[in-house]
Amino acid sequence: MEAAMTYRAPVNMNPAARALVAFNRMVMHVVGAVAAALVVAETVVLLTGVIYRYALHDPLVWSDELASILFIWLSMLGAVLALDRGEHMRLTAIINKCSEKGRVWLETVAALVVCIFVLMVIHPAVDHAVEQMPITTPALEIPDGLRAAALPVGAILMLLAAVSRMAAMTTMRLLLSALAVVAVIAGALWLAKPMLLGMGNYNLIVFFVLLIGVCVAGGIPIAFAFGTATMAYLALATTAPLMIVVSRMDEGMSSLILLSVPLFVLLGSLLEMSGLAKTLIDFMAALLGHVRGGLQYVLLGAMFLVSGISGSKAADMAAIAPALFPEMKKRGSKPEELVALLSSSGAMTETIPPSLVLITIGAVCSVSITALFIGGLMPAAIATIAIAVVCWMRARREPMPDVQRAPVSLIVKTLIAAIPALALPMLIRVAVIEGVATATEVATIGVAYTVVVGLIMHLFLKHLNFKRLYPMLIESAALSGAILLIIGMATAMAWALTQSGFSAKLVALMQGVPGGGAGFLLITIVIFIVLGSLLEGIPAIVLFGPLLFPVARSLGVHDVHYAMVVILAMGIGLFAPPFGVGFYAACAIGKVSPDGVFNRVWGYLAALVVALLVVAFVPWISIGFL
Repeated sequence: MEAAMTYRAPVNMNPAARALVAFNRMVMHVVGAVAAALVVAETVVLLTGVIYRYALHDPLVWSDELASILFIWLSMLGAVLALDRGEHMRLTAIINKCSEKGRVWLETVAALVVCIFVLMVIHPAVDHAVEQMPITTPALEIPDGLRAAALPVGAILMLLAAVSRMAAMTTMRLLLSALAVVAVIAGALWLAKPMLLGMGNYNLIVFFVLLIGVCVAGGIPIAFAFGTATMAYLALATTAPLMIVVSRMDEGMSSLILLSVPLFVLLGSLLEMSGLAKTLIDFMAALLGHVRGGLQYVLLGAMFLVSGISGSKAADMAAIAPALFPEMKKRGSKPEELVALLSSSGAMTETIPPSLVLITIGAVCSVSITALFIGGLMPAAIATIAIAVVCWMRARREPMPDVQRAPVSLIVKTLIAAIPALALPMLIRVAVIEGVATATEVATIGVAYTVVVGLIMHLFLKHLNFKRLYPMLIESAALSGAILLIIGMATAMAWALTQSGFSAKLVALMQGVPGGGAGFLLITIVIFIVLGSLLEGIPAIVLFGPLLFPVARSLGVHDVHYAMVVILAMGIGLFAPPFGVGFYAACAIGKVSPDGVFNRVWGYLAALVVALLVVAFVPWISIGFL
């Protein structure tokens, strides 16, 4: 899975296309400024609510409501920015193997499908906003349609971004050929409507397996692949109004729990900008850098402590690798081995709170986020120990590093500098586990803590570059929008699958699996390793979580235990070659060819599979401290 859509703009762009691209650039500057302001406003509103509730004991009845209204606007505008910047999650393995002309053609098809989808959404979205106008919000007493208006506005802006992207990247000949292919596929589905209706639930294979498969393989962003398949299914195989897609999107993207997503994304960026992540690495390097394989253990420890906060595995790895890789290479470590370790360490950290995957599972599968935060630490520790064993076995063959043990004074000095960084993960986890704050509230506390500590450190070190602040807010909005649009689209798709009766049949089928709960867990591991390599964590969770968690409950598998199995399995899939997209992200960050890493990563992944089986068949690891 990759974010960026790379293309080469035609040199002979006509004046109309240039004008459109320039107009879109101007509009996106405005959208970016508004989205950045919304990130700040969201943080301030929620932090104010926390202060009044816990410090002043005078809860603000309107703070959550205002935050919810701002949140849907932030989600849609962030999704617009992600589309314009080419940062929506998508599969690029096939596109990258094509010629330059083939890549441009596939990018044109992807942008064209996005245009068609948002065109189909705009009118129902407007109707939905109009229907919400008579509804008055309880605290602020304003029309709810003002919140719902974010959906049609976002759809219109996405249309502008997608059309502008086509104008900038393609030629008229490629556009016409792409339009012809899309028209042929759409026409074939329309002509096959009687046959599709006669197929009963088997038509789900056509829409939600074949159509989504073609869309994802062709590089269409996953969110729009889900949305396109759902719209096509409702239009051709049911009598349900298309407004259902918009209302389900609204519901999926409006959950109060998901308010923490942009805040944790912002927190991850602030950790790197403030220098807190670097102080943590410096301390662990001083403590362990002199032992054989010591910096490998430092990398593992750093990933354990800071991973899961930014919302992006690539961001987690990019924050750790540049600080450690140069020194590790100086000490004789092979770059390919380092990337293999980086990749596997990324695979095992999604259960560490406050992982956005944990928050997503809590939101869409009705599982206590506090319980997930408590239950996630031990499985991650087991996986970390498993990787550390492989590191130890491989380090035995390496020469002792020509590095003197750090003096106690240096260790103490780096420890003092790292105390604020060490305190933050503990603050977040203890606050949620002890019930002091919700996942959303603790995100605002984490942001405030990081800002204050970063500014205090800046007084002494003068290390902050405040010019990075605005781009960081834009990036936080775009990443949040990309994540939340997937959740919205997958919510609509899950509704369609549920209404078709597929969910009930799946439950009946899975309940009949030989071996009861143990057999179900083994099948789950296989399914989510595959899904993890194709869809990444959040899309797979939102789509299949609501279907499979009830089955797990019916077989006596605890929700938190099942969540840990699912997350670890998806992590392995995400970083397992040849399809795992996280594997290629790690190679890109380490600037190493995947060919050299391919054979070295399997030992680490095998250790993770063993750890996963231990977690799966020893439920106490996940639920023993609940």
